[in-house]
Amino acid sequence: MYLVRCADGSYYCGYALDPTKRVQVHNAGKGSKILRGKLPIRLSYVRRFADKSEALRFERELKQRTHAEKDALARHWSARRAKRTRRD
Repeated sequence: MYLVRCADGSYYCGYALDPTKRVQVHNAGKGSKILRGKLPIRLSYVRRFADKSEALRFERELKQRTHAEKDALARHWSARRAKRTRRD
């Protein structure tokens, strides 16, 4: 499951086996039609699940969250990634 931040500041979430590759497809203007007018997008959050049904359940939950809650989730994930990168 992934969350991306669009050029207009909105968020979009979806399911993909390879979220990084999926973002590349979106930025190439392919994939979701709703994102074509909001490019470029950048990956803001990724969460892996044991099975697809769990991922889709969380995606549905995430879509119900407010913009501020999605912002907080994205900031937290970004900070954790930065910490891991500095340790490597």
